Amino acid sequence: MAHMSGDDLAERLRDICLPLPEAVEKPFGGHSAPSFRVRDKLFVMTSEDGRSMTFKAGPGVQEALVASDSTRFFVPAYVGHKGWVGARLDVDQDWDELTELIEDSYRMVAPKRLAALLDERH
Repeated sequence: MAHMSGDDLAERLRDICLPLPEAVEKPFGGHSAPSFRVRDKLFVMTSEDGRSMTFKAGPGVQEALVASDSTRFFVPAYVGHKGWVGARLDVDQDWDELTELIEDSYRMVAPKRLAALLDERH
């Protein structure tokens, strides 16, 4: 599979993130790269070059993903110690899996009522 450009990757992430209840795209800090929030809480950040993203994960998930496939997943700087997971987007990724991981990240930061809306859709 051909690797997607940064713009294509950003679009793909928008297609996953923005349909989530009340999700908005809002750059993080001074970055131009897309980041996604619900009620002003980050659930996905992309790197400035668009070649990786980070998302929030439950206890043990980061270790399991990095151990299972370190070409796709890594411990990100700054937020890694809080359980966030890095995913490289410039390698072949399983986008169904990434979608599930993004939805899990969303559930962890969204108010319960919004997370429940997501569960109703599935």
